[in-house]
Amino acid sequence: MLDALAVQLDQSRKLGQCSDPAALLPMLESQTRHVVGLVPRVDARTRLPLLLLASRFAEFAGWMAQEAGRDRAALAWTSDAVLLAKAGGDEHLASYAFVRRALVAFYGNDAAATIGLAVRAQSNERVPPRIRGLAAQREAQGHALAGDELACMRALERARRNLADAEAEAGPGPVIGTTNLADPAAMVTGWCLYDLGSPREAAQVLDKEFRRIPPGALRTRTRYGIRRALAHAAAGEIEHSCSIARELLDVGAAAPSATVRADIQRLADELGRFRTSRAVRDLRPALAWSLKPSHI
Repeated sequence: MLDALAVQLDQSRKLGQCSDPAALLPMLESQTRHVVGLVPRVDARTRLPLLLLASRFAEFAGWMAQEAGRDRAALAWTSDAVLLAKAGGDEHLASYAFVRRALVAFYGNDAAATIGLAVRAQSNERVPPRIRGLAAQREAQGHALAGDELACMRALERARRNLADAEAEAGPGPVIGTTNLADPAAMVTGWCLYDLGSPREAAQVLDKEFRRIPPGALRTRTRYGIRRALAHAAAGEIEHSCSIARELLDVGAAAPSATVRADIQRLADELGRFRTSRAVRDLRPALAWSLKPSHI
C-alpha cells in the first residue's frame, strides 16, 4: 500500500508539471484526506510512514496552491504538512515550512522577510542537509533581491555543500523540493546573478542549466526559461530573448503559474523598451495573453 501511494504522489507531481494547478488542487485534497483516513486502519508499523506520506501530499498541495495564486491556502497546506510530519515522527518539516514561507515573501519582493525566514530554517543543525541547502538557496535569493552580492555568494556556497551532502546521504522515499534540476544551486546562481545586475553572466549559467531540465518538466522549464529570456533581454540580446520566450509562452499555457507570471511581467516590461523591434512586436500578443488573470 505504501509503495502504491508513493507512486501516486510521484504521478501527481509529474501531473503538476504539465497541468493547471487550480484544477489539481481538489484532487490533491482528496488524495491527502484518503491517506490520512487510512491511518486508523493500519497496524502500528505502517502508521508512521503513512503519516509521513500524507505530509508529502499536503506539502505538494501547498506548492500547487501557490502556483494557482492562492498564497493563504499555500501556507495553510504547509502548516498541515508540518503537523502530519510531526505526527509521523518527522520534526524537520517544520524547518522546511520556513523555506516555503520565504518563497512567498520572495515573490512579494520582501527581501528582509525572505532572508529572515530562510535563516530560521537553517538555525537547527540537526535539520537534514537537503532542507538546509534549500534554505540557503532561498537566503541567497533574498540577498540578491537586496543587492548584497557577498552575502548572496556565501549563501550559495553553503547551499552547494549541503545539497552535495544530501545527495550522498539520499535514501528511499519522496524528496522534498524540486526533483527536476540537475544542479539546483547552479540554477539558483543564475537566477541570483540577474537580480544582482549581471544579466550576461546570468544568461550563460541559465543557458547551461536549462538544457539539463527534463523535457516533460513543463512548469520547471517555463519558470527557468522565462528567467533565461529575461536575462538575455537585459543583456541586450532582444531577438534571442523573444525566440526563447515564444516557445515557452506556448508551452506554459498548459501549466499556468502565478509565480512564473511575475517574471513574464518583468520580461514584458524589459522588452517594452524595444517596441520598434519586429521580434518584440511579434511577441507582444503572446505576452499580453499570458498576463491575463484567467491564464494563471
